Amino acid sequence: MRLDINLATRPYEDAREFWARWGLGVGALALLTLFLIGLALNGWRNAGRDRQEIARLNAQIGERDRERAQAQAFLDLSANRSTRDQSQFLNGLIQRKSFSWTRVFEELEQVMPSNLHVVSLRPELNEQGQMQLEMRVACDTRAAAVELVHRMEGSKHFQGAQLVQEGGSDTGAGVAAVVDSIYIPDSGVRSDD
Repeated sequence: MRLDINLATRPYEDAREFWARWGLGVGALALLTLFLIGLALNGWRNAGRDRQEIARLNAQIGERDRERAQAQAFLDLSANRSTRDQSQFLNGLIQRKSFSWTRVFEELEQVMPSNLHVVSLRPELNEQGQMQLEMRVACDTRAAAVELVHRMEGSKHFQGAQLVQEGGSDTGAGVAAVVDSIYIPDSGVRSDD
């Protein structure tokens, strides 16, 4: 057996060392690629389930909308209009009666800055049936009114508080401001006044 090795024209290469170094890197990349492909397939499968759930919920919403439209059409019949109007009137009265001035003032006391006082408070139901509070306040500086709005935003009983108007007070000293907010009473609380 004769071996022809000419080191002058063909330099010696250690193929085993080359494959040991690069083969390990290529193998690690192949494992990482398989892992990422598995994650992508799992995400795709979960997204398919989510799409089916969304389609099911949309079908339920459509069914409820059809039921609501049928009920509204029934209530809009001339024979049922007086009952519907009376029912809406009584529901409005019940909702207004459930408004507790004592609770509102207790909850306002928790968020009211010390250098600010309420001049007037006007509750009314908005289009969504929520209790909208319009509060006129008087304070020394605008910062006190802004602080009230920030404190109301941090409270669980007031939602969407905003400073809608500000200006000089009627007496000329200090600032008069109007703050609007949605009032959210505690559930299960009865009117005590």
